[in-house]
Amino acid sequence: MTDSTIFEQIIAKEISADIVYEDDDIMAFHDIMPQAPVHILVIPKIKIRDFAGLQGLEDAFVGRMFKKTADLAARMGLRDYRVVSNCGAGAGQSVFYLHLHILGGRSFSWPPG
Repeated sequence: MTDSTIFEQIIAKEISADIVYEDDDIMAFHDIMPQAPVHILVIPKIKIRDFAGLQGLEDAFVGRMFKKTADLAARMGLRDYRVVSNCGAGAGQSVFYLHLHILGGRSFSWPPG
């Protein structure tokens, strides 16, 4: 039995995923339980527990991750989309590894939940 998250297993190629982008630091793939017609997860390849963990990272890395998220949304043909990161179980985080959700292809309401 492993203590690694599903995202760590995807990075290690122990579990397959429909990867749409990968470089040395970032990976993006289709969510297996999509909440919108387009639902991509963007993750760093270094383990960070949640969004609050971004505080300890270099600004350049954080900026690159966000720029890549915007680039991926454009590559998916999205004009209107939502980027979400749940931080903590009370906010709906179920995998305790930082991930950004790109959600698009349908209209969204506000407030979200």
